[in-house]
Amino acid sequence: MWVDLSSVVIAVAGVAGTLGGSLLTQRGAERAKRREIELVRAQEEIRESRALRRTCYAELNRESRQFATALSHHLHVMRERTVEDADRVALDAAKGAHRDRYSEAQMVAPDAVLVTASAVNQGLNTVYGQVKRLERDEPAPGETMNTATREQEALWGLLRTMRTAMRHDLGVADDD
Repeated sequence: MWVDLSSVVIAVAGVAGTLGGSLLTQRGAERAKRREIELVRAQEEIRESRALRRTCYAELNRESRQFATALSHHLHVMRERTVEDADRVALDAAKGAHRDRYSEAQMVAPDAVLVTASAVNQGLNTVYGQVKRLERDEPAPGETMNTATREQEALWGLLRTMRTAMRHDLGVADDD
């Protein structure tokens, strides 16, 4: 009887080992598959984030440059003739488009890009304020057409710096 009982115990242990090994192998495979899925999701999120930033950066760059160009055009108009409503509407439309793109960038851009985008935004709005005061013939002390023109021209350097920061964030800038 002792032999029969030990045979049964050995058989049960063998079956349990076989079943337990299968279960452990299955759990290990499930964990590996779960990690693989998480890795794929993380990579997709990174790609989606980069695509969102790329679109946002392209639009912010375009609208910022358009606003700077509109300011330049408005200054030329102020030198050559009386500013008309259509001129004001064009300038304000460029300002509004820039404001919208800048607001979007504030939600998706990292701090390194936001620092430069903020400098551009502040520069554009500073020149805009000067232009509007000059247009109303109510300049602040020291504000002239020449000072507004110089500050507007300085915007292009800020725009280049912002573009470089955005390109660096996207991984497309040359490392100097």
